[in-house]
Amino acid sequence: MTPPFNVLTPAEIVFGRGKMAELNERASRLGRRALVVHGRSPERLSPVFQSLTDVDVVQTLSIGKEPDLDTLSAAIASGKSLGVDLVLGIGGGSVMDSAKVLAAMLPSPSELMDHLEVVGKGLPLQSDRLPLILVPTTSGTGAEVTRNAVVDIPEAQRKVSLRDARLLPDLALVDPAMTDGCPKSVTLHSGLDAVTQVIEPYLSSRATPFTDMLCVEAIPMGLRALKQLMAGESEDARDAIAHVSLFGGLALANSGLGVVHGIAGPLGGLSGAPHGAICGALLPAGIAVNRDHAETDEQRARIDRVVGWIAEAFETSPEQALTVFQSWIVKNGLAGLATLGVTEEQVVAAADAAASSSSMRANPVVLARDAVEGVIRQSMG
Repeated sequence: MTPPFNVLTPAEIVFGRGKMAELNERASRLGRRALVVHGRSPERLSPVFQSLTDVDVVQTLSIGKEPDLDTLSAAIASGKSLGVDLVLGIGGGSVMDSAKVLAAMLPSPSELMDHLEVVGKGLPLQSDRLPLILVPTTSGTGAEVTRNAVVDIPEAQRKVSLRDARLLPDLALVDPAMTDGCPKSVTLHSGLDAVTQVIEPYLSSRATPFTDMLCVEAIPMGLRALKQLMAGESEDARDAIAHVSLFGGLALANSGLGVVHGIAGPLGGLSGAPHGAICGALLPAGIAVNRDHAETDEQRARIDRVVGWIAEAFETSPEQALTVFQSWIVKNGLAGLATLGVTEEQVVAAADAAASSSSMRANPVVLARDAVEGVIRQSMG
């Protein structure tokens, strides 16, 4: 018997090369006074700004890393005074997370801290958000189709979430051409994050027929596409990894993640290292620890399928697949957590904090703290 499940998605998803041409017309249906959140290089988006002929861009916000509380609070105050009625997030995961926060908080009478997990009150949102369009320019986080936004709280050395189904946008517009020419390191880090975000939902204790349908296609596709992009630029591979990133966002929004993201959240807050890079460095050891602690035939079968897909992509045996995968990651520029600046003190603190991470709750098996610390240490390089 198929178990019951729910599916959370944006109101509309548009995917395809060249679909950015529809942005102006679609945005004008939703609002007229726009706040545009973008990355640290707005010149890349000059054609996008020029195309918004039917929308007034009354405020912009540049986000170069995970958004922090002070930056977001200042932007909320400014946006309220300008009468913003539409939010566009065009960039990587941090940009889209910032756009979600702003769309949620601009019409709200409450403070952002009232709604943040762990460090705040964790209260539900009081108001419906503003109209929201999200456009990814990297392929990794799938944030355009998830219901949470990560906020950096430097004084607490934690990255925490604002989480509500209303953060799902009116439109997720995924045009793989927006990712063409992404630097190799960004492609590797974000691509490994995308692959992680279809592997962990597939192994998740909350996996459903819907998320399985997404992940079974996306895992081998993502591995092949990422391998191709490390060998050279390819439109087909860019399209494929954008597809995988989208499917990963949908999968994690509906079945959760696991040990890799359970560690990556607190470790990112402690170290300041890029999220995708942390996930990529942890992924082989994260798969291995779940294999070593699997408790049921179904858990073992799922892990074996993932290892088999890795073996096929990297032309090796299942017995050597994780070792070969780890070596390939190192060869392509991600030598381990130590090279990202992770310290001994942070290893211990992240292992302690991972147990309370929301991502860890969906891991297929319950892992003791020492096993979690072992994953981090095996990934140091």
